[in-house]
Amino acid sequence: MAQIVVVGNQTYKKRNVVAVWLGLPFITLGIYSYIWIYKVNDEARRFLGDESIRPGLSVLAFFPGALLIVPPFVCIYRTGVRIARMEAASGSPNRAEPVVGLVLGFVFGLYSLYYQDHLNGLWDRYLGPGMLPLAAPPPAPPPLR
Repeated sequence: MAQIVVVGNQTYKKRNVVAVWLGLPFITLGIYSYIWIYKVNDEARRFLGDESIRPGLSVLAFFPGALLIVPPFVCIYRTGVRIARMEAASGSPNRAEPVVGLVLGFVFGLYSLYYQDHLNGLWDRYLGPGMLPLAAPPPAPPPLR
């Protein structure tokens, strides 16, 4: 079962790594893998405040982008970069290595297990009594008159 983590005014999920990698994709005949890609990229977009991250395009890189062979691997790499940026923004000493995630994509699809483990470590930093504050996003530009 996923645990809800509140950071600032946003909610995120700490998910079971084995369920993300094997259990739920098996039960849903692979559909959960697309849902996970969308949710992780959406969490990265919200956590980093980076509106250039498009979770829907990440899903399209896997389906139907897999027909072109390269897009899923680009998506795996970029997801790793985003998770590493999230870890850097939180001050975590650990960093996800996008190249490791890419290589694990060729080994039984272990990239989701690796990336979710890094995300869970990130969310652990925000759980409990010593919660860290989220770095304030840059101020919004003044309204045009």
